Amino acid sequence: MTPDKACRLCPRLVEYRAANQTAHPGWHNGPVPSFGDLTAKFLIVGLAPGLKGANRTGRPFTGDWAGDLLYGTLLKLGLAEGVYGQRPDDGLTLLSVRITNAVRCVPPANKPLPAEFKNCLPFLAAEIAAMPNLSGIFAVGRDGHQAVLAALDLRKTDFPFAHGRTHGLRAGLALTDSYHCSRYNTNTGRLTEEMFVAAMSSMASIVEKHAEA
Repeated sequence: MTPDKACRLCPRLVEYRAANQTAHPGWHNGPVPSFGDLTAKFLIVGLAPGLKGANRTGRPFTGDWAGDLLYGTLLKLGLAEGVYGQRPDDGLTLLSVRITNAVRCVPPANKPLPAEFKNCLPFLAAEIAAMPNLSGIFAVGRDGHQAVLAALDLRKTDFPFAHGRTHGLRAGLALTDSYHCSRYNTNTGRLTEEMFVAAMSSMASIVEKHAEA
């Protein structure tokens, strides 16, 4: 479910990875594995590793602003415990949550190409299929939303992206959308902390209801 460290499916990303390895030999500089257990009920799907975030640390959303907001929200909602220290050895534990990305290697300018999404799609599809208790998926951004639909072989036109919207994908599985928790979106006011917390809280509530059913 995670590409091999030496994955060569995407030539552009391989070239970028090699350049970063030369410039920053102490960084992870490879496909970033998911964080959290496969037994989780809740899967968070982002776009791709950030250059100085997950590409550096080797853990999704760890080491940049997006991670500050994401992990802060998980802690606030009781979906994680410990302290988020912007590093993979901070001891943070996820509670019934797993975090991954649609594209596992860092792309130049944080913009994967369509072919790169396609190459990584089997890893996301396999991950979803391997989660027996999965009840809710939280898409961090439109690209994450579309990747989930593609992984489940669902038509995008049937499930239009909208911040805070929840879609019933199939019996027992829902998808909730959020604008990406990037610094750009929060600085411009497109996404506020309150909006992000509300969207994730909605998803958590749905997962809890499924657990009680």
